[in-house]
Amino acid sequence: MITTATAYHVPLYGTSDPSRFGGGHSSPPPIRVSQKTIREPQKQQNKAPPSILANSSLNNNTSPSASAPLVDALKICTSQDVVRFHFPGHNKGRAAPASLSRIIGLKPFVHDLPELPELDDLFSPKGPILDAQRRASELFGSSETWFLVGGTTCGIQASIMATCSPGDSLILPRNSHVSAISAMVLCGAVPKYITPSYNAEWDIACGIRTSQVEEAIEGLERAHRRAAAVLITSPTYHGICSDVGEIVRLCHSRRIPIIVDEAHGAHFKFHHDFPLTALEQGADIAVQSTHKVLCSLTQSSMLHMNGDLVDRERICRCLQTLQSSSPSYLLLASLDAARAQISDSADSIFNECVELAARTKIQIETIPNVALLNLSSDPLRVTVGVDGLGLSGYEADEMLCESKGVVCELAGTRSLTFAINLGTSKEDCKRLVSGLKHLSLNLFRKHGLKRVGVAAPFEDVCVKLSPREAFFAMKKKVSVEDSIGEICGELICPYPPGIPVLIPGEAINESALNYLLDVRDRGAAISGAADPMLSSIVVCDV
Repeated sequence: MITTATAYHVPLYGTSDPSRFGGGHSSPPPIRVSQKTIREPQKQQNKAPPSILANSSLNNNTSPSASAPLVDALKICTSQDVVRFHFPGHNKGRAAPASLSRIIGLKPFVHDLPELPELDDLFSPKGPILDAQRRASELFGSSETWFLVGGTTCGIQASIMATCSPGDSLILPRNSHVSAISAMVLCGAVPKYITPSYNAEWDIACGIRTSQVEEAIEGLERAHRRAAAVLITSPTYHGICSDVGEIVRLCHSRRIPIIVDEAHGAHFKFHHDFPLTALEQGADIAVQSTHKVLCSLTQSSMLHMNGDLVDRERICRCLQTLQSSSPSYLLLASLDAARAQISDSADSIFNECVELAARTKIQIETIPNVALLNLSSDPLRVTVGVDGLGLSGYEADEMLCESKGVVCELAGTRSLTFAINLGTSKEDCKRLVSGLKHLSLNLFRKHGLKRVGVAAPFEDVCVKLSPREAFFAMKKKVSVEDSIGEICGELICPYPPGIPVLIPGEAINESALNYLLDVRDRGAAISGAADPMLSSIVVCDV
């Protein structure tokens, strides 16, 4: 057996004091860093671009919390002078496909190793993975943290499967991510939908109110049912937050666990201008996409747990069921590295980024016929309305890319959303502002396009079958004209953001269908439909 020079003597989570890592609900809320403690160190920093500061933080850290045990283990393992007769077949890049290695080089292949003993076991960690996850737990303020190589999708699925059994009721917003629907297919939970508030001017679904959650709980109780869990999305793709703390207090008074899809909020703990995190507000589970605003590799995420309402062993079993038995150690090491990068300067790393975003928004506000969304709680999310230019977001996205080489994160029917992060430079933002000015000056149309109707696509949802029942039901194809009133047999959503407009088991209504046809005509990509042009729809043959 190959051995390394590093030994790990780390107790299992079950023997640890949860208060060390942020504690359960009995622990006092974490202390937020004050503005003073953030700003003073910033004065001493070099004014290098945020990406350079981030890289220097990772490569030159000196504090123990900023070291990266899994990265170190991977480095030691790849430096050993051994002959390898194990997978993967490219054998540390010796047989790497030339078409890919010419683009990314050989180093990713060199570090693409399997689950060797010295790299630990993701499903029964006792060494560097356990150490790395514990450090992440400490930083993010959870009682336990799991690394995910299947993205937040996998984390949401595991969270729902860990709290809901077949036939249980799950309360969730109708604009939840597609992963919540697939989770209900897997575990057999029955949805109790909440219709989110809707901003017709922007054609954006917003957050949910505590009163809506309470009404859903009481509605189930009147039907002699109980909610097994409540799932909320906070922040949304556009950075809009719900009052997680108030919803948590309501649900915990009934011993109902709260799962928060916090995919877009992994950075919230690290600046005083950011909203409180779901964990800081008492959520039982928060799933974060560490690869979105933080800097791990795409597809890597973290699942954080607090309190005792959710069975940790059941979470472990669900993750083992859902995740690959051959996880990518490049993805796992990137989670460890991203955590170490933040740990080295957690109180100041986002300072310049926040200031850059604020200056960019001020400049955008001066551009004629372009609007700026003021509903976002996330200072780094910039959503620009282009309806005043007579353009759809899809058209504006294409024009910005072709004319200025500016690519947005999300295009909508009336808006574009841009994500500013640690790698964003001043030059990048100048180019964005220049591109929007170009649209305003040269592409403004006197007569705008016909707007999407003000009705949200989630209105009048009528669930005929559970997602699981619909998934396994016999199917048939019908023309789009004949589909109204039929039970939908496929999950259809514009992508991104991956929020379904039609879900298996729902009766197809005219407003949802018109919405899909409208965004299709405006240039949106339709995901999940057997016929992406929507000339036909798959329905349940029941």
